[in-house]
Amino acid sequence: MNKLLIVGTVAFDAIETPFGKTDKILGGAGTYIGLSASFFNLQSAIVSVVGDDFPQEHLDLLTERNIDISGLEVVKGGKTFFWSGRYHNDLNTRDTLDTQLNVLADFQPKVPENYKDADVVMLGNLHPLVQSSVIDQMTTKPKLIVLDTMNFWMDCALPELMEVIKRVDVITINDEEARQLSGEYSLVKAAAKIQAMGPEYVVIKKGEHGALLFHNKEVFFAPALPLEEVFDPTGAGDTFAGGFAGFITQSENVSFENMKNAIIYGSNLASFCVEKFGTERMVDLDKEEVMLRLKQFKSLTQFEIAL
Repeated sequence: MNKLLIVGTVAFDAIETPFGKTDKILGGAGTYIGLSASFFNLQSAIVSVVGDDFPQEHLDLLTERNIDISGLEVVKGGKTFFWSGRYHNDLNTRDTLDTQLNVLADFQPKVPENYKDADVVMLGNLHPLVQSSVIDQMTTKPKLIVLDTMNFWMDCALPELMEVIKRVDVITINDEEARQLSGEYSLVKAAAKIQAMGPEYVVIKKGEHGALLFHNKEVFFAPALPLEEVFDPTGAGDTFAGGFAGFITQSENVSFENMKNAIIYGSNLASFCVEKFGTERMVDLDKEEVMLRLKQFKSLTQFEIAL
């Protein structure tokens, strides 16, 4: 069975949207990626850090999904990373109310020995030096390294980010971040510039408007499924990344054609994530629902046309 190594935050979130608010709930990029990837036939491990305030029930949830947590460090006397945010009415913009790095401030990732030969590495949104450190620990070159990042690192750690971008095969960012990183407004031009930085594949996420996949001069577009209700977009991008990386790991195929399918699988799982607060929907989700919605995606994008 193929191995997926996931690096990302395991955290607490407090979220406010026009539809309600939560106290501290389970969150973090690594959590969403792991839960999403657990829908595929693979072995996975999360490399992250939490404090001893992190409930055992959350650790049990991860292990119940067959996620190896031997690389998840628990710091005695430490406090878990916490983020709080408020979404605007359109749910596309949000204000960060509070960020407490806590144990994440001194995080030194340690890749478990049995995952240093992982087939696919999914580098969730973290400091670029942490992401580079994980690549350095791999004893076998992965078939695919996927990097997720954000504008915060472009603002405060651009040289380090550029170094790690050189070392990855796929980068996933949203449209605003792609424009900032490249200095180009056109997403086609932006993708070409980002490919020249190192990654062979560029995935540009457009939220409720789907996602674009670029490879050389080839482009693929995956729509987002129109939903009756979008409750909380937190973690949707990470869920997308987990679905993308999970499908690639399971299928053992890193071609552009197969990545089209991976984009659809990622979009499909992300469409569930937004239906409830935090990880709630991903925890309740079953494979039958996933396959049923996948058929909806297929009918959404299939058509016959005489040429």
